[in-house]
Amino acid sequence: QVQLEESGGGLVQPGGSLRLSCAASGSIFSVNAMGWYRQVPGKQRDMVATIFSGGITNYADSVKGRFTISRDNAKNTVYLQMNSLKPDDTALYYCHVVSVPRDYWGQGTQVTVSS
Repeated sequence: QVQLEESGGGLVQPGGSLRLSCAASGSIFSVNAMGWYRQVPGKQRDMVATIFSGGITNYADSVKGRFTISRDNAKNTVYLQMNSLKPDDTALYYCHVVSVPRDYWGQGTQVTVSS
């Protein structure tokens, strides 16, 4: 079994910052990619940012220049630094880990950007 523990969500004013963390534990031997998705009610879950085992990153256009993804390989932990937050960033953020041939999802952490 693999467990993903997310933290760092909350309520923040527009222009503010938050940092999400996701630690993977359990029977996970090699991680190919770690990332974050987000979803608002009634819409599909969209990729926000991904970091691959070699350090290559990929971002949704809507967050480029504002969000930064990083990972600590020794701790199997991925971070998402979110700056200049906008109300449109409000969503439930999910951690996603790929360990071929399986992938795993966290329970989600709510991010609300509102004044």
